[in-house]
Amino acid sequence: MDKNQKYVITINRELGSGGRTVGRKLAEKLNVPFYDKALINELKKKFQLETDQIEKLKSGKSDWWREFINAAMYMGQGMNEMWYYQRMTGQDALLVTSSDMFKMDKEILTQVAAEESCVIAGRSGFSIFADHPNHLSILIQAPMEHRIQRIMGKQNLTHEEAEKIIKKVDDMRESYVKKYTGTSRYDTRNYDIVINMEGKTEEEAVELILQFIG
Repeated sequence: MDKNQKYVITINRELGSGGRTVGRKLAEKLNVPFYDKALINELKKKFQLETDQIEKLKSGKSDWWREFINAAMYMGQGMNEMWYYQRMTGQDALLVTSSDMFKMDKEILTQVAAEESCVIAGRSGFSIFADHPNHLSILIQAPMEHRIQRIMGKQNLTHEEAEKIIKKVDDMRESYVKKYTGTSRYDTRNYDIVINMEGKTEEEAVELILQFIG
């Protein structure tokens, strides 16, 4: 990946691995926008987006995408870790995504990445940007107990509750990825870097990525 050219970094991560925090901190270090499922969904609500509106917006107001990106950066600052975990462990996160919604997400992410460099967490980014000329694909993983302890601490849950949520989200994400990309999110051939977070802080993971980029 060439930092001197427009680029996109995608991060797939396991719930409780700290991957979202790694992505956010990486974006801060690189001074570029950070996008994830929760933020994209909030932006859809803010802009009252429906599937058939994307093309109209693209062909209409020329600075619409810039407003979208500016709103993303502003809203993203208010989404702390607790807010994120509450959303990820809530019912909204477990709803099945329709084909139309996947297409809209893909269109949005492709367009924002065309505007400027960015970091994107989740959203099957490794597949959406597989043919991007300047794309770095990352997978963040962690042992189950590491993930359970992290969720327990963030959400004040019991060990059993945290494990149940993790397994449910894992199944949901794997089904989503297989349905819309035809591959598994655990297939390491989809990534340039795979990081196991055991024994690492988020800051250390960010440094590993920055060293890889050079």
